[in-house]
Amino acid sequence: MEVHLSPELQAKVERAAAENKSGAAEYVKQLVEHYVDHDAWFRQQVTRSLEQLDRGEFLTHEEVGARIDQMFRK
Repeated sequence: MEVHLSPELQAKVERAAAENKSGAAEYVKQLVEHYVDHDAWFRQQVTRSLEQLDRGEFLTHEEVGARIDQMFRK
């Protein structure tokens, strides 16, 4: 795979890679891997949350407020 970056973005990547004592290609590879892993985790969390909503497992605004009030009274 080949990715083309603008000169400005290329310069940013090279500076960040140098600060992390890494080559630009390795740095970009690590960034992409981290992003893909985070994106998969985030999508899983959204799916789980939507399933909870569908099952009626949620708190109303008032219930959240009551819980917060109770936490600060302790």
